[in-house]
Amino acid sequence: MLMLWFVGTGINGYRGLSLAAVDILKKCDVIYVERFTSLLSDGDISGLNSATGRQAIPVQRWFVEDGREILEASKEKQIALVTYGDPLIATTHSELRARAAKNSIKTAVLHGASGIASIMGECGLHIYKFGRTVTMMSEPKSAISVYNTVFDNLLAGAHTLVLTEYSHDDKGAFFLEPGQVFRMLLDVERDQRHHVFSEETFVVVASRVGDDDQRIVSGKIKSLAGVGFGPGPHSVIITGMLHFTEEEALEALTVSLDGPADNAKSIKRISAQMVERYAPKAKEAVKQMRNVLRDDDKGDKKGMYEVLDNAEYYISDSERFLMQGRHDLAVLSIGYAEGLIDALRFQKGINPWNP
Repeated sequence: MLMLWFVGTGINGYRGLSLAAVDILKKCDVIYVERFTSLLSDGDISGLNSATGRQAIPVQRWFVEDGREILEASKEKQIALVTYGDPLIATTHSELRARAAKNSIKTAVLHGASGIASIMGECGLHIYKFGRTVTMMSEPKSAISVYNTVFDNLLAGAHTLVLTEYSHDDKGAFFLEPGQVFRMLLDVERDQRHHVFSEETFVVVASRVGDDDQRIVSGKIKSLAGVGFGPGPHSVIITGMLHFTEEEALEALTVSLDGPADNAKSIKRISAQMVERYAPKAKEAVKQMRNVLRDDDKGDKKGMYEVLDNAEYYISDSERFLMQGRHDLAVLSIGYAEGLIDALRFQKGINPWNP
């Protein structure tokens, strides 16, 4: 039967291929090997050729993303696409499989150990406590996306797995260094100032998971600054709320430079940060405006005092909503308070925000 096979090697290179996978690959007419999702070395490809008796063809990202040659060949031959880890973790492979189905091309998947699940497990962290996974690229805009993802995950108390950029061309493999990841995220923190990252942030760096020389180091960013992590691939985990068994595992299974820490403990929503920042300023502005009205002996000031009373009510409402977790109403209320204060500011021609 003609078939397009998606075959995962797992995390141990060609040695991770199952007996079923080797048996299928021996029967395939063409074996493509992609190396853009993660590294399969020249040695892995040589080992794959020896194990299957076939000459595998390394292909680049554009070849798989385009997919037309693979799909056309699958209509007449047995074709296999071999990938690192599990073949359906990468959206490119899932999309190609869906296109095959639309073209009435039969597909089958031989799953391998997922690199993502392996990283989480090797660190001793609970897989169900991870939030959204994200990839850090070398361009600055990528750091903003990673920062926001970590922020959202920490608000939920969840860990974040940050995969790092990898590319492979004629010059060899490129892996983004963990130190560069830290520097980029600290740069974003200086702009955003949501207290997501600092030198005190506890992280885990997992390098070359599945290889004989895998190394996993944990500690604060300031402690990891001088660590040499060796060649990639590298992944970074920013921990959220930690179960005591996770803490014990981190100390036992990683090179632990600092004790495990919950990075989610001090994280606050932007709305909470806004109310905590603006409520004291609004209170002080009301106080200053009352002083101005008290010293002004002109005209009827009853209506103005009522406006300030209402502003104080809104400030109180904002703080109460914040305690109740009703963040949208908290921000809305502090906005109403500031609006009333500004209305009097324009009428009296003074600025109580800067007394």
